Amino acid sequence: MRATCAAPPESLQELRCTPTGVTLGAVAATRSSGPGYLPPAGKSAPAGDVPAVQAVAGPVRPGRRTKLLVRHLMRGDIALIDHLDIDRVSAEELISAGVLAVLNCSPSSGGSYPNLGPQLLVEAGIVLVDLQEDSLFDALSDGDPLVIRIVPALADRPGAEPAGAARAEVLRRDEVLARGEVLDLERVCAETELRRSEVGEALERFAHNTIDHMREERELLAGRIELPRFATDFRDRSTLVVVRGVGHQHDLRALRPFIRDMRPVIVAVDGGADALLEEGMTPNMIVGDMDSASEQSLRCGAELVVHSYPDGRAPGRHRLEELGLLFKLVPAPGTSQDVAMLLAAEKGARLIVSVGSQFNLVEFLDRNRKGMSSTFLTRLRIGEILVDAKGVSRLYRPQPGLTPLLLVIAAGLIALIAVVWMSPALRDVAELLWLKLQLLAELRPAIITSAGAG
Repeated sequence: MRATCAAPPESLQELRCTPTGVTLGAVAATRSSGPGYLPPAGKSAPAGDVPAVQAVAGPVRPGRRTKLLVRHLMRGDIALIDHLDIDRVSAEELISAGVLAVLNCSPSSGGSYPNLGPQLLVEAGIVLVDLQEDSLFDALSDGDPLVIRIVPALADRPGAEPAGAARAEVLRRDEVLARGEVLDLERVCAETELRRSEVGEALERFAHNTIDHMREERELLAGRIELPRFATDFRDRSTLVVVRGVGHQHDLRALRPFIRDMRPVIVAVDGGADALLEEGMTPNMIVGDMDSASEQSLRCGAELVVHSYPDGRAPGRHRLEELGLLFKLVPAPGTSQDVAMLLAAEKGARLIVSVGSQFNLVEFLDRNRKGMSSTFLTRLRIGEILVDAKGVSRLYRPQPGLTPLLLVIAAGLIALIAVVWMSPALRDVAELLWLKLQLLAELRPAIITSAGAG
């Protein structure tokens, strides 16, 4: 029996696999009739069978950093990445880009935790291949046409059903450049179930890492980070900290009434600036390494704050200097989103609303980064004023604006005038009232004059 996974899990309890008759062909059935699909030469699928994917073809787009590559991907591309433990955010961005296949030069799931990325990619019908080495980065150029040919692994007996992991051959003009292993739904679900039993070990590693950060980065808890003077005023205002993370588009749309009524300070963390511009919003401040933000977002007029690390490294400084943009430098431990939240809290923000940031155990562990421990500590420090965007969108009730009320009043007056004008009797009454008002207006000065003379 094969196995398939349910909808993308939101918690550890939802990481379940249920038996079904899904094969590799069913995994990519959504791609079987789209661009880039190559049916088996001289063969046709039997009636009622799901056509098996034999090969996909398309231009390759190489990029070792997935978060930068996704900005250049187009529908029908083949993404060549070097991403150990593909996380959920990266997988969602690859799916949104419409790639046909993903060639990964690192293990898509390293085994330290049941990361959600491979499952999401496979469920979306994207062919996911783990390569044995990264030689393709040297052998290929951007846009080179590739064919990924899938070779099912067969049992020893002739005519037996496919067994084991399917293999993939990467070809350019009939030349085999690399070979790898196809991650089908059965394997992804089996590894997810296996990793679920090891969550305790992942939690233990996370706890040890957090304790190490508490010793090394006391400034996060003690409040000893020195901040420059900013042009952006946070005092007694709500602040929106936007990270390009899980569900950020949905959260931004849900928060539109809150943003319209409360007019919060909007702080973007790196690529969060582009996410805001895509939704028609402009950040007041951009914080981070400036490696994920586009030049357009950096020139949108927001105040720029470069995150500098305790050892003196400031990766974003050189880019902004080359662009001729003014910026402030903030040396601090932790991640860029930690710095954004800390400076908002230190400068007197009344409320901090987090968009796209990690807010539960699965999301923290899915990032699988040591920096997540400092993010956990940051939340401990500013927890009393920190709220997740999902909570705000569910609890906040938009205030009725003045414009709808004025429109209703104007519509009522227009309707009343039309009724009076169309009815002769009401028109006579209206004219009589108008004459009386004029008479009162003329008599009032005379009354005031006689009263003054008396």
